[in-house]
Amino acid sequence: MVLTPRLDLRQAQTLVMTPQLQQAIKLLQYNNIELTEYVEQELERNPLLLREEEEPPIPGEAGTSPDPGESVDGSERIQRDGLETLDLSRDADIGERQEAALDIDIDNMWNNSEGGPEPAMGAGLGSQAFAEWGGGRGGSFDDSEFNFEQTLSGEENLRDHLIGQLNMGTPDPAERLIGMHLIDMLDEAGYVSGDLEALAEMLGCPLAQVEKMLARLQQFDPAGLFARSLKECLALQLRDRNRLDPAMAALLDNLELLARRDMAGLLKRCGVDAEDLSEMVAEIRALDPKPALAWDHSLPQPVTPDVLMRAKQGGGWIIELNSDTLPRVLVNNHYYSQVTKAARSRDDKSYINECFQTANWLARSLHQRATTILKVATELVRQQEMFFLKGVQHLRPLVLRDIADAIGMHESTVSRVTSNKYISTPRGIYEMKYFFTTAIAHSGGGEAHSAEAVRHRIKALIDAEAAGEILSDDRIVTILKEEGIDIARRTVAKYREGMGIGSSTQRRREKASGI
Repeated sequence: MVLTPRLDLRQAQTLVMTPQLQQAIKLLQYNNIELTEYVEQELERNPLLLREEEEPPIPGEAGTSPDPGESVDGSERIQRDGLETLDLSRDADIGERQEAALDIDIDNMWNNSEGGPEPAMGAGLGSQAFAEWGGGRGGSFDDSEFNFEQTLSGEENLRDHLIGQLNMGTPDPAERLIGMHLIDMLDEAGYVSGDLEALAEMLGCPLAQVEKMLARLQQFDPAGLFARSLKECLALQLRDRNRLDPAMAALLDNLELLARRDMAGLLKRCGVDAEDLSEMVAEIRALDPKPALAWDHSLPQPVTPDVLMRAKQGGGWIIELNSDTLPRVLVNNHYYSQVTKAARSRDDKSYINECFQTANWLARSLHQRATTILKVATELVRQQEMFFLKGVQHLRPLVLRDIADAIGMHESTVSRVTSNKYISTPRGIYEMKYFFTTAIAHSGGGEAHSAEAVRHRIKALIDAEAAGEILSDDRIVTILKEEGIDIARRTVAKYREGMGIGSSTQRRREKASGI
């Protein structure tokens, strides 16, 4: 056999991932925040893109001259994500009109080119304008009306609260400076997060002085702030309540035993009886391990759903996209025609065409993304309709292939669409990935059960158990098999641990001790 080079011609079908195709795939898996950020970048980069709320140039309005050969009365329609249209029948540069109007106002007020006497204050403004400028607003140049609520102070935050106590109780400027730095070292929970030695070196003072100031700050209200550990935080609160006795101090030294519910070890270490230990544990539970969070007045931001679902009158469901999470862009075709006529060099024309193609691609991609999300969500609701009607016990086992086969898409597309997307349902807001669960076989050969429904059933059994009848994992397996759920003991243990539920021994110990 002789190896010689030769030329062959072959024909094959291959998929070329162009940059635009790759970006379109990324758009599918973007959440609403990432998508908005990407669209904002494109709006800054591409002059042919407009936000939907922006007013595009209006041809044919007074003060503007239309292009030669262009009909003033003609209307141009720009597609909105393939769903709605916007009628553009006028053309004018809004910025030029505003600038011209500003020049006229300035001329009316200050023009003294005729050599006449200098106008008095307010001449040329008109009585109405002058009244609005000076009357009833205290001479303010602000356009907004005076609002009495603007004079009200806002809610005091934790930092201001601590600085007020520091200024009242610390006359020494050097100690106040150290206290200010320690206040700035607090984390969200109220613990000192920095290194005291580094702070002392930065301020050029002894470490003992910083520690002394820290001990003083630990007496501030609320109790428990400026601690360096959970033990110290609880001790500060107990000291404030005058409950830090030797037995309680021993309990704080053995918090790991309390976490393990080792009551025998705690009785031995603390030197108290079971009744006293139960009362001490109750006092520990009444403390706040994160005292600074009580001062956080900012409201938590809820998850913004991408899909809205509600019941339809007469049966069925209405599924629609949340318009607040869909950035809409318009392609400014009129501006494109203007700059195309004005372009002379080849580079200018190439740049304009590239911007126009990119703008059209982005508008189509956003529309396709919205259509795909709506299609997947509709099929997802259809597959899990019993969950929305009767609850989590009726959640069906579902995989990506089931949705992909039903809507004629690839599994990877369904996976990208359901990643970081949320749907608002009558039962609450759920991530779309929540409805994809593995199947657990039916012991009698019937329809399989969803893993999430089995977890819910295990938790319900444990919550309903009496103090004298703690269910072991084997007993739970027996009960589930009687209900037609074929599950192994190790699977029950895995689901139980995943939900943060202790073993039967731990639960028996907790209910016996009342902890």
